[in-house]
Amino acid sequence: MKSIQLETERLLLRTVREEDVPAIYAYRSRADVGKYQTRYRRLADARRLIKRVRGIALNTPNTWHQLAVIEKSGGGLIGDLGIHFTGKENRQAEIAYTIAPEYQGKGYATEAVLRMMGFLFGKLRKHRLVATADPRNKSSIKLMERVGMRREAYFRKSFWTGTEWTDDVLYALLKEEWPVIKNIKKGR
Repeated sequence: MKSIQLETERLLLRTVREEDVPAIYAYRSRADVGKYQTRYRRLADARRLIKRVRGIALNTPNTWHQLAVIEKSGGGLIGDLGIHFTGKENRQAEIAYTIAPEYQGKGYATEAVLRMMGFLFGKLRKHRLVATADPRNKSSIKLMERVGMRREAYFRKSFWTGTEWTDDVLYALLKEEWPVIKNIKKGR
């Protein structure tokens, strides 16, 4: 399997394609988006994201896979999700997410991340998922906590944004915790 296609009530999550480059670059090149993560300074940066996925089988250890987040009602690309298949045993994954600023605060990131977590714990049988963020990025921290992740580590000046060294906080969730979290989100 080289690609993924997942759906939620409002979103389509699918493997990125070449035609996604301009839309991804449009928000990833913005200073407000690049404040807490690596900022794309050239269109070629977005193209590299697409090339990284092409030709690599899904769930290959030590590789990344990127998904476009598409709003079903409008059909537009509103963000992207990354999956880093980590470790030689390949039972863990790192997740990452970026939503264009004009679509933030509407629950899209939570909806997309929960669906991706379900896929990773379910179909791909991952044991543990992690995510990291700059601790100043309060929205990202709230998202990780909202989807049930807990803070496990705080790393000082461990992430290079392209302009500065920043602190990094790591959150995680185990597969055995997932059914409990999933039921809480459904109101059970």
